[in-house]
Amino acid sequence: MIIDPTQVFKETTTRALLPTHTPTDVPGIPTVLPPRPDYQEAHDGGKVTLWVVFAIMLLSSAVFAGMAWRVPVSKRVYHVITTLITIIASISYFAMATGHGASFHHIRVRHSNDHVPDTYDDVYRQIFWARYVDWALTTPLLLLDLSILAGLSGAYTLMAILADVIMVLTGLFAAYGQEDTPQKWGWYAIAIISYLVVIWHVALNGRSYANAKGSKVGAFFTSIAAYTLIIWTAYPIVWAFGDGARKMSVNAEIITYGVLDILAKVVFGAWLLGTHANMPESNVELGGFWTNGLSREGALRIGDDNEA
Repeated sequence: MIIDPTQVFKETTTRALLPTHTPTDVPGIPTVLPPRPDYQEAHDGGKVTLWVVFAIMLLSSAVFAGMAWRVPVSKRVYHVITTLITIIASISYFAMATGHGASFHHIRVRHSNDHVPDTYDDVYRQIFWARYVDWALTTPLLLLDLSILAGLSGAYTLMAILADVIMVLTGLFAAYGQEDTPQKWGWYAIAIISYLVVIWHVALNGRSYANAKGSKVGAFFTSIAAYTLIIWTAYPIVWAFGDGARKMSVNAEIITYGVLDILAKVVFGAWLLGTHANMPESNVELGGFWTNGLSREGALRIGDDNEA
């Protein structure tokens, strides 16, 4: 049999050029191609949850407003505050559901290697800043409801509300903080300290003021305040696993916050207004400007001098 030398050369060359094994990654040595950015954002489950919570907040606002019409204007202070809470929350959830209340935060994750230069991963996490706007407006109103129920002094009420606003704003700063500096968790620590100030004024000072109004008001305030603080304590825990350490997906974060917001706003409001309606001791009747507006007495009217 005659062997063609050119054919032998082609086969040998082809076998030599083809890889003889599948390349594998060597531990400690990064791949040549940089990894693709990791986008952490809401998907179908999270988006549906935002619309559902929006609907619940909107319906609750209508129910609370309807309850307000059943009492005189002078006794609607709880109703007005509670209705505003759910209205603001519904606007916030509408903004998040439509995609206008969120932005992406760019995070560079550094990986240290022993024998080669450090490598970096780019992470883009979706942060719903509308949620923080919601909290900055609604949580002070929730504290105002509790303060009025307890009969808390103006000084303590103001301190609790200011500490609460600082807590929310520093939480927002922490969410956009850089991970390679102590900035992020420093803001988080300030938020926790501010929350402790809120607990001090609501749980301790508020309870003593409420007990002074009677046993019924004292017992009700203790129950609803303890319920509120337990729900609120879950928020920084969720934040730590979500925007903080990014151990929780954006979808899971949305669902968890949605449940907490319903408990902290809708259930709280229904409990407060329902119990208040059957507890005369909790009544707060406001007159003057709240009921009648500005007095017209003493105002100069055209024609008064001629009549005199």
